[in-house]
Amino acid sequence: MQIARVRTPAGIVTGEHRDGTVETDGDTYRTGEDATLLAPCDPTTCYCVGRNFAATIDRMDYERPDEPDFFLKPPVSVHPPGAEIEYPDFTAELTYAGELAAVIDDRCRDLDPGAVPEHVRGYTVLNDLDCLDQPGRTARKAFDGAAPLGPWIETDVDPTEIEMETTISGERRQSASTDRMLFSPREVIAYLSGRFTLQPGDVVSFGSPPNPGRIEPGDEIAITYEGVGTLRNTVVERADGTG
Repeated sequence: MQIARVRTPAGIVTGEHRDGTVETDGDTYRTGEDATLLAPCDPTTCYCVGRNFAATIDRMDYERPDEPDFFLKPPVSVHPPGAEIEYPDFTAELTYAGELAAVIDDRCRDLDPGAVPEHVRGYTVLNDLDCLDQPGRTARKAFDGAAPLGPWIETDVDPTEIEMETTISGERRQSASTDRMLFSPREVIAYLSGRFTLQPGDVVSFGSPPNPGRIEPGDEIAITYEGVGTLRNTVVERADGTG
């Protein structure tokens, strides 16, 4: 089942998405007509893992981590599917990275890997935007709109063997499978739950396959995880003309 969160004339509602329609208790909305897709959850934190694909480590000449290498993005980083990404005025090197992400279903801590599925609402797609020329990981990755997320939450999918691809303006830039992760989604969530109390709606992303790259105004980004969905956004110059 696909769970979508949309803005409607009646306000923000959540319901089952099917073929462009969202059904809630007693109401039906159609995306693009009387409903606009929003990020499918409202997290207190986005927990993002880096260096989680062996091929990425080999290509970038990174050290292989002994445990998940994580960083945080704040709630203001969450950006809706389909919404334009304004090129930040403080960088000249903005990059994309297409990642699978889990949405936490309830408050939890100190999970065993085997118990993780009971606490996951489902899976969605996250674009880990990164300003490579900024000093330090937080300055690079934590800013308004730095985590496009969506288009919905898929509740019935096995995250361990999902094919993915990222295209930029129709050109394939990334292609991989989640079975190449160093740490599985269960292992990552269990590890993080030993350090943080995870809250309903929190997001955990599992790292990017090889070949994340630079984007410029005018680029159309499409990140697809098979069985989950496609996250689409277009990069534009800032409204004041900078970018």
